[in-house]
Formats: sequence, structure tokens, C-alpha cells
Amino acid sequence: MQRFVTLAALVVLAQIPLLTYPTVYPTGTTIYHPDKAWSGYTVFDTPNQQGAVMIDMNGALVRRWTEVAAVPGPARLLPGGDLIGGDARRRPHQEAFALVQINWKGETVWRFDRAEMVEEPDKPGRWMARQHHDWQREGSAVGYFAPGAAPLVTGGRTLVLAHKNVTRPEISNRLLEDDLLLEVNWDGTIAWEWLASDHVEGFGLGDQARNAIHRFPGWTDARGAGDWLHINAAAYLGPNRWYDAGDQRFRPDIIIISSRTTSVMAIIDRTSGDLVWRMGPDYRETSALRALGQILGQHHPHLIPKGLPGAGNLLVFDNGGASMYGDSNPVAPTGVNGITRIHSRVLEINPVTFEKVWEYSVAGQERFMFASHYVSSAQRLPNGNTLIDEGADGRLFEVMPDKTIVWEYVSPYFDLEDGNRTNRIYRAQRVPYDWVPQLPTPAERAVIPPDNSTFRVPPG
Repeated sequence: MQRFVTLAALVVLAQIPLLTYPTVYPTGTTIYHPDKAWSGYTVFDTPNQQGAVMIDMNGALVRRWTEVAAVPGPARLLPGGDLIGGDARRRPHQEAFALVQINWKGETVWRFDRAEMVEEPDKPGRWMARQHHDWQREGSAVGYFAPGAAPLVTGGRTLVLAHKNVTRPEISNRLLEDDLLLEVNWDGTIAWEWLASDHVEGFGLGDQARNAIHRFPGWTDARGAGDWLHINAAAYLGPNRWYDAGDQRFRPDIIIISSRTTSVMAIIDRTSGDLVWRMGPDYRETSALRALGQILGQHHPHLIPKGLPGAGNLLVFDNGGASMYGDSNPVAPTGVNGITRIHSRVLEINPVTFEKVWEYSVAGQERFMFASHYVSSAQRLPNGNTLIDEGADGRLFEVMPDKTIVWEYVSPYFDLEDGNRTNRIYRAQRVPYDWVPQLPTPAERAVIPPDNSTFRVPPG
């Protein structure tokens, strides 16, 4: 398992002041074995206002959509070449004004912005979607390619993860930036909605955590509200073997969510709104969870769709970093983000027994070499490989089940954010070539990296 350069060290956590990162390293495709990879186009978001891009396996830029922005994403391609994403970031909020669908010609063919009329000081009222972090189009439960489960290009419903500001004294005396799920018809009408603060009792939060939330609910001065749960993913379960076997918790049309701040993953019943299945916040609850180990600040949990290897298992990017509410400690005197870990894992888990099926990580003292403390995703591919987005350092790579890297790409799309240079990738999507009939299938050329021990930047 060869790695071209130590890129995960780009992750800098406040608790590890000596961790530094290289200032010079290769970008683009650095490893590619066409005979072992599941080849196609890869779509991902670039930082801030640079739009979404699509590359081929050799890293060539095939298409850029400046009509969408990293707000954060995701921006996803549909069969036929249409793209859906947030139109622009509402600063300083992590949300989009509207969710838009752009055809290959660059025309807007669908738009949703009617979630809320927002009134702001010295500005006229404006209808907004307030969409953030995730959405799903009917036909595809999880937003990536699976045989026989393509997202609808026209018609159908769209699941939208949005914000809504609420006052809930039983949670906190401070204004909350709450998480709202909406199902939106093609004509823009709202067919179903769910508000997280209505179901706080289902998140498994103990007295210490509730006390910390009450005092410090993920407060952001710039936004004037507390992003108390920071839900970063919402997907349908889709057809699965657990429901086929009679487990009603896994109905295909119900929704799995992820709260980064609490390290909770949960399944929501559509009728009652209750959380009928949950992992976290504390992974000491059962012997199976203890064996799995604490998941922290996770992103992109979903059931692997039918037709793909591992179908029905939970796939999740376990970030590490800092997460969870609880009692105060020297690292977290307010009780916010009280648990930290310096490395990441990608986990495949049996969602009924919580048994670990597969894991990608780096073992031993060097486990920090795979680390993305925020953003990131994982996609199961039809050949059994897994596409991993180590998002904090802009690195995408495809691994075989034995963890051999068969494709690696480092984003060259940098931008400044808070004075720091970033090539962050929120989420990535691999699609088959025939989803873009406007283009000929690109040539595929192997990329074999040089020996790191002898590779040097030429002098002068």
C-alpha cells in the first residue's frame, strides 16, 4: 500500500500544536491502476466560490460548474449530465440561499428556495432554502451510483436538510440554529418536515451533556445562534435486507441522520418523528459498541445500497477530531467538544449487531497519517472498492477490500479561508462514464508514483 506523500498531516488540531504539514507536495492524480480501479468521472466541491468540478481518472478537469458553491455541498451529478447543488453561500451561515439543478448547457431547470422568508436588518425579506450539508433526489437513497437506483432527473421529491432558528428553553435559553428536514415536491411544495429540537429526548444525551448544551449550544457569534446538533448528513435507508427480514426500523423510505457535535447517528420514523435506531453518543452502552470503539464527529453514514458489495451494512467516515457534550475538563472547560482523537477511520458496520465488518485506517503510532477532523465521505463502488474522501486535506483515494490504494488524487483547487490556504473537499461522488453522454469516454493511462525516498524538487 504505497502512499505518494504524507498528506494527512495537513490536519492541524488545536490539541496537537507540534503537528505541521508540508508546503510543497504533488496535486492531481498521483496513483492510478486502471485494471484494479472502478473507473468513471469524479465530482466534488471546491472551496468557497470556485464551484463544483468533474475530473477523469487521470485528474484532467472535464467540467466546472460555477453556478453552485461549496456551502458546504454536496454537489452531485445526475444521469444525463445535470448537476444539483447550493447556488451560493449565505455568509456567515453554512447554508445556501437555494438548491438548484443545472443542465449541461448551464441552464437552471429546477430551483427550491421556499423554505423560509428570512428577514435581516437593513435588507429586504428574501425566500431561502437555508439548505446545508445534504440533500437526496428520489430514486437514489444515498446520492451515489447503485445498479437500478438512479436519481430522477425530472419529477419526484427531494429530501432537503435545512436550518430553522427556534427558541426552545428546555434545550437552551439561547437562540438555536436547529436542523430541519424537508421533503419537497417537484413543484416546490413541502410534503413532509421534521424538526430536530422536537425530538431531543431521543438523542441519548445525559444530564451533563444537556447542561453543557443549555449553557453553550454550539454558539456562533457571527450567526447569533447555536448550531447545537450540527446535523451533517441525511439519507434514505433504501431497500435493504433488514427490512426484507421483517425489521420495521429499517423501512426503505425512512431517514438516517448524523450529528457531528453529539457523535450520534439515528434513524427517524417518518410517522412519529421518533428516533427508532441510534448509535452514540456513548459507545460504552453495550459490549458490541465497546468493541467497535467510540465514533467521533462522523460524516456521511448510510446503508450501502442493494446491488453493491456489502449491501445493507452501514458505511461511515469516522472523523475523530473533537466532538460531544459533557462535563468540563482541561481541554474543554465549557463541556463542548470534550473528547478528541487524532486519527480517522472508515467503518463498515452491521447495523443490527453493531459488529465491525470492515475498516480502513492506519494502525499503530502512525495512525494520525489518515486524519480528517471534519467534512469527508465514503462511497462503495460496484467492484467492491471504496472511494474515500479525506476531505480536510483535499485527498481522494480508492482502496480495494485489502486496503491497497488503486487510485489517488490530491485537489489542486486552493482558496483562502480565515487566512489559511485550504483545498478542502466536503464530499465526492464517482459516477459511470455513461452518465455523461455529452462526452466521449476518456483515455485511461496508468499513473505509477516515483519512490518517495529518492523524489526531490530540482534545485534552482
